Amino acid sequence: MLKANNISGGYDTTPILKNISFSVSKGKFLGILGPNGCGKSTLLKIISGLLKPTSGNVLIDEVDINKYTSRQLAQKMTVLPQLHTAAFSSTVRETVSIGRYPHQSGFFSSWSNEDEHSVMKAMEQTAVKKFEHTFIEYLSGGEKQRVFIAQALAQSSDLLLLDEPTNHLDIAHQKQILDMIRKEVTDNGLTVVSVFHDINLASLYCDELLLMEKGTVRAFGEPHEVLIEHQIKDVYEARISLQAHPEQPKPQMTILPDVKKEASEKKVLRDHIKIKEEYVELKLNFPLRVLSSAVHNAGLGWYSNFINRTVKADYNIDKVKEEFLQYLLDEGFSPTNTVGMMTAVDTKNAVIKQYNASFGDVFVIVTAGIGNAIDVSQAYKHEDSLHIGTINTWVVINGKLSDEAFVQAMMTATEAKTKALQQEKVYDFRSNSIATSTPTDSLLVAATQQGPLMQYGGPITDVGKVIGRGVFEATKEAIQIYRKGD
Repeated sequence: MLKANNISGGYDTTPILKNISFSVSKGKFLGILGPNGCGKSTLLKIISGLLKPTSGNVLIDEVDINKYTSRQLAQKMTVLPQLHTAAFSSTVRETVSIGRYPHQSGFFSSWSNEDEHSVMKAMEQTAVKKFEHTFIEYLSGGEKQRVFIAQALAQSSDLLLLDEPTNHLDIAHQKQILDMIRKEVTDNGLTVVSVFHDINLASLYCDELLLMEKGTVRAFGEPHEVLIEHQIKDVYEARISLQAHPEQPKPQMTILPDVKKEASEKKVLRDHIKIKEEYVELKLNFPLRVLSSAVHNAGLGWYSNFINRTVKADYNIDKVKEEFLQYLLDEGFSPTNTVGMMTAVDTKNAVIKQYNASFGDVFVIVTAGIGNAIDVSQAYKHEDSLHIGTINTWVVINGKLSDEAFVQAMMTATEAKTKALQQEKVYDFRSNSIATSTPTDSLLVAATQQGPLMQYGGPITDVGKVIGRGVFEATKEAIQIYRKGD
């Protein structure tokens, strides 16, 4: 659909772009990224024909754009520049209708049903129809932006060029506009080339990305091929971290600020862990980084409060999320800052162990109910519903773990728990084989993220050795306590 061949150029005698080449297939969405001054807008102007390159050429449907008449080019390509000024006062409808000019034999002299449909559809897509008879100068910056996007859509060309289309828009309207553009790309084969400042939006909505650096192409490809940590750091001169989007197979970026570390040391002490009547509590005035399979706030995050709550054996699990949330509110915990687990084991039976290590202390807290222990290799034979039986494990580390170490620490803790079940001869009574867990076990690994980085958390690492020993010993003791009271 669109090809740029060895584009070089700039303004007057000042070179900005150097040998830029790329192509965009029909029905694809390309995002152009790069820091301020790298040439993004200049490239868009050359593609649109507003600026002549000093060398190279631009093709649309294999034809040089210079061979199209102005009207033909406007039918092929729509351009939405970054800044807009109204030459004269006009209503929203009149402004959007200008987009139909390339399809007219004379200026609005042959208005057709197709023209009317295109204008109305564009206003509805961008949610500006309610302003149809309002003069554009009375709109906010974000509302004006949506009107000009509607004008571009009303033009109904095959190629849409956008320069920061979500500028001035709040997040709701950013999503609305980009969802709508993405739908046009997917459903109707629209080809879109857009400049973005927001890397995450570009990654989420675009099929391909072009990363520019000082007037050249640093990288071109799918988002996961372009958004690489060291590459973004080099181009933008900023520290970032990349994670996967929770719903889409697209990378998302988090900025890592260069701020001075707090003078006070963040350290978990034994006194922070308290056994109360209804729950085991760890409450801090600073957050820990946490990976857990908890009932409340599972996953990876930062939290300051932790509870392992005792519930009755006949607890109704049908609405556990809603009930647990209300419980936290009733007990005075911040729901967004608390990780919560549940067990039928009495809190007084919680086992708390502290281990000293070269990198800092490690605490292991375990409650173990094994009344419904299960051999995971035989679980497929179990057809009845869940019964009470939960081993909840906390591993709290005064140290700094990588993401990899967090996952490996979870594996190490699970292996240690399984070994404890084996040594204590805990059986799956249905299969009469050694149990490996219970159906509702929960595990939490938390770290202060202070001190030297520990890249790995497997069983032969310093932290892994402590976790393996601690979870094994605490689980064994918790099982023995459970059996005495059973």
